[in-house]
Amino acid sequence: MNEVGNLPRRRLKAKLFHLFCAFVTFMGVAFLVILLFHIWKEGHHWVDWQFLNSFPSRFVEKAGIKSALWGTIWLVGLTAAISIPVGVAAAIYMEEYASKGKLNTFIEINIQNLAGVPSIVYGILGLAIFVRWFNLERSVLAGSLTMSLLILPIIIIASRESIRAVPSSIRQGSFALGATRWQTVRAHVLPAALPGILTGLILALSRAIGETAPLVMIGALAYVAFVPEGPMDSFTALPIQIFNWASRPQEKFHQLAAGGILVLLAVLLMMNAIAIIIRQRAERKMK
Repeated sequence: MNEVGNLPRRRLKAKLFHLFCAFVTFMGVAFLVILLFHIWKEGHHWVDWQFLNSFPSRFVEKAGIKSALWGTIWLVGLTAAISIPVGVAAAIYMEEYASKGKLNTFIEINIQNLAGVPSIVYGILGLAIFVRWFNLERSVLAGSLTMSLLILPIIIIASRESIRAVPSSIRQGSFALGATRWQTVRAHVLPAALPGILTGLILALSRAIGETAPLVMIGALAYVAFVPEGPMDSFTALPIQIFNWASRPQEKFHQLAAGGILVLLAVLLMMNAIAIIIRQRAERKMK
């Protein structure tokens, strides 16, 4: 009887909580829309072919984002080439091959902790190991290796959760037909887990493309008047160039920074769109 009597009160609490969540969501989206509108208003008239095809300059009318744009493409491309195979392979091993024990539990806890470490710590690590110890200097490769360390925990955790979500009946059916463990993983587990893995990759690379602190720590240059032609060349990136313009007192440089943000968002959206298309195709194949 007591539970029945409390039913209206419980419904009222549930409705209030629903309204609170809707309000918070609306406020977050509203602030995001206002911010994007302000950036668009300040910077859209600067984004043209001259802006995309010119190097940074002290003169606002001649300043462009070519070196930072290509540096970001190099950085993200190498980071993806390094971190994706390593991260997915580590997730496969830990979920499908590693025996459950204290060592595996210790590794899991450390990976989860590393996912929450501030990015500046990875920058210090990259400076000590890749720039100074391996003597890679301020190269694209040093930046990519540092960013790979930053996003590897995210890739491993997301990939493991996706692999773990594959029904065990799929594995058992494959084993019953005489397939080896690797054949089962390659032909059945990975295709089923691919949509979730790609979602984790989107989140990881989205974090990497916007990070500035690790690149500042390893010495990525704020002014670069050339396009990197190889992994050992010096480079800059869009977040560093945007920060450089935003830190100047002239108002027009702030507008250039807004234009750079729009270019960064466009690169991010195109990269995410490609991953989403691949994920949707993988989902259709599984159906």
